[in-house]
Amino acid sequence: MADVHLDTEAAAEELTPEQLAARWEAEGPPPGGRAAHFGSTLVVTALAAGAALLSLGMGLGTPQQPAPGMWPFVVGVVAVAIGLAHLVLGRRGGEGEKFSRESLLPVLGLATLVGLVLLMPVVGFEIPSLILSFVWMKFLGGESWRAATLYSALVVAAFYLIFVLALGTSVPHLF
Repeated sequence: MADVHLDTEAAAEELTPEQLAARWEAEGPPPGGRAAHFGSTLVVTALAAGAALLSLGMGLGTPQQPAPGMWPFVVGVVAVAIGLAHLVLGRRGGEGEKFSRESLLPVLGLATLVGLVLLMPVVGFEIPSLILSFVWMKFLGGESWRAATLYSALVVAAFYLIFVLALGTSVPHLF
């Protein structure tokens, strides 16, 4: 199995950039078309607008003393602006990809983030973060079981060291 992977890499290294781009184009999913482009852009823009509106409830504060909603609001507004620009100008970049089973992977990512947010006040950040990191690495990133387990533990340990011990933030935690 490893020899096949190495042969494929060796063959890809011999291709010119134009040939490699054509190969990726041929192997990629078919174009999504105008409806997929419009629909996906509207969904992302609506989610960003919702995030910006929800962040107002947390308060914005001032630039000198930002409240918890300041950065989510800024990111939401920027994402809405990008989404609106993409609705107008986005077709110039190509057709985009047709929706497939792999299109559901971002939904899984969003669902695990919602789970993290819901579980964190109840059991702290360690367990939900470990699960989130593992799911993202194993199922979204395609890592092996061993690598996903090891990397997830290292990520959570790093976050704990940085945010709890070094910075002393008020993140809910078990230990």
